[in-house]
Amino acid sequence: MEYQFKTAEEVINLCKKHKISISELAKRYESERSGKSTANVRERMKRTRDVMYEAIQKGIKSNERSKMGMVGGDAKKIYKHINSTSKIMGNKVTLRAMAYATAVGEQNACMRRIVAFPTAGGSGVVPGVLFSCSEHFKAGKRKLLKGMFCASAVGLIIAEGATLSAAKGGCQAEVGAAVAMSAAGLTEMRGGTPEQCFHAAAIALKSYLGLACDPLGGLVEVPCIKRNAIGCMAAIGASDMVICGVTSFIPFDEVVQAMNNIAEIMSPKLRETALGGLAVTKTGNMIKRKLGLKVTTEL
Repeated sequence: MEYQFKTAEEVINLCKKHKISISELAKRYESERSGKSTANVRERMKRTRDVMYEAIQKGIKSNERSKMGMVGGDAKKIYKHINSTSKIMGNKVTLRAMAYATAVGEQNACMRRIVAFPTAGGSGVVPGVLFSCSEHFKAGKRKLLKGMFCASAVGLIIAEGATLSAAKGGCQAEVGAAVAMSAAGLTEMRGGTPEQCFHAAAIALKSYLGLACDPLGGLVEVPCIKRNAIGCMAAIGASDMVICGVTSFIPFDEVVQAMNNIAEIMSPKLRETALGGLAVTKTGNMIKRKLGLKVTTEL
C-alpha cells in the first residue's frame, strides 16, 4: 500500500516522497483503502461538506431548544453580532467560527442532522473554523475541501495513536482532537507546509490534554457545545502562531502518545460517565433527577 500511514512522521515522509500536500495524501489514502477512485472519495467529502453547511445555516437561524432545555438559540445570538463587532473584543472570523460551531452543536442536541467529524461531541470545531475562515479568505469550495481532507488525516493519526472516544479518553479525545484537526486544516488552507500543519495540530492538542468529559446528565449539550465554540479560537490561534514562525517543541506524534497516556490514567469518573466534574455540581444533579438518573455524588 503506497499511501497508507499511521503517524505524522509517515505523513510528512510520504508528502515529501510524492511531492503532495496532506490533503492530497489523505485523498489517495482513502482511495487506496476503500478501492474507490479519488473522484469518488472527493464526491463523498463534498457531501460531508454540504451536510455541515446545512447544519450551520439552520443552526444560526434557530431558537429551538433541546428536549431538556439546556441549549438552543445561542448560535443565533452570537451570529447577529458579527456586524456589530464594536462591542466584541474578537473579530468577525472568530465570532463567526463560534457561531457556526455552536449552531452545529445545537442542531445535534435538537436531534437534527450533523456530521460527526470527528465525533458528535466535537462536531462543531471543524466546520466552525474551516467555514468561517474560508469565508474570510473568500476561498472557493476546493480550498475548503483541502482543509477538510487535511483535518481528516490528523484525526486518523489521533485515532490510531490514541482515541477519538470521550468514553476512553475524556474530552481531550473529542474536542481536543477536533481543535488539532481544525488547526492543521486551516494551516493547509493558508498555504502551510505539512510540517507547519502538524506544528499547528501539536500546539492545539497540547492545550487540551487532560480535558475531562463531564456532560450534565450524560447528554452532549453542556458543557460540550460551548467547549466547541471556544475550541475554534484555540485552533485559529494555533494556526496563527505557526504562520508567525512558531513551532511546537514536542512533535505531534509524541503529543498523541501523551494524550493516550493521560487517557489510560484518567479517572473513569471523568470519561463521559457523568460521575465527576460539572456533572455532579448542584446544577448537574438537577438534570440527573429530571432524567431519572441516580445521584451518586454532589459537590
